[in-house]
Amino acid sequence: MSHAVARLRAARLARSEKPFLARGSKALRCQACRLALSHCLCAWRPQVVAQSGVCLLMHDIEALKPSNTGWLIADVVADTSAFGWLRTVVDPALPALLGDPQWQPYLVFPGEYTAPERVVSTVELETGKRPLFILLDATWTEARKMFRKSPYLDSLPVLSLQPEQLSRYRLRRSKRDDHLCTAEVAALCLELAGDLCASEALNAYLDVFSQHYLAAKAPRAVDLSDPLHERLRVFL
Repeated sequence: MSHAVARLRAARLARSEKPFLARGSKALRCQACRLALSHCLCAWRPQVVAQSGVCLLMHDIEALKPSNTGWLIADVVADTSAFGWLRTVVDPALPALLGDPQWQPYLVFPGEYTAPERVVSTVELETGKRPLFILLDATWTEARKMFRKSPYLDSLPVLSLQPEQLSRYRLRRSKRDDHLCTAEVAALCLELAGDLCASEALNAYLDVFSQHYLAAKAPRAVDLSDPLHERLRVFL
């Protein structure tokens, strides 16, 4: 079933002037999970319920990358929205979402980059509202630019996470181990909001996704009965 990131990817491909060639582009990929058909992940998509919502602001080609983990968030959290980010153009559906009275939005970003009065470290909801976590899905350099140049986000509280664990994400290089990938950030947000089952499912799904992705590149077979798969199996 199509979700917000899949639809954004399709729209981005439709307006591309030339094909997007990802690493390993010669591999035949499943259109539903983006992995090589030999290592398809579709049977391992978690089935969980989350009270929280996620809004992904995705930098230009993020939705096109097979290694993008925003796709995993949309697989797990039913109320996931995805918008392409442009400095000069804002999809009118985005401010409409942020103003929807059912949601209480939090912009997730390190607190050191904004005024102290905007920074919060916990999720405290008004009566009748659900948390909506806005995540900037981009490289760290791009995300900082997006944070500075998105005035429609300036009135939102900034949820500053203090993750205790180092990033487990192995599909792209980062200069710092404490820079978490988008799915890891989302899992921490879900945990803060009390969506513990969804948080655990997303973490397990990310680990299996990473394993399948790297095994397809090798290529090598994956043991579907190993501890990572057994941990994920609970949420199927």
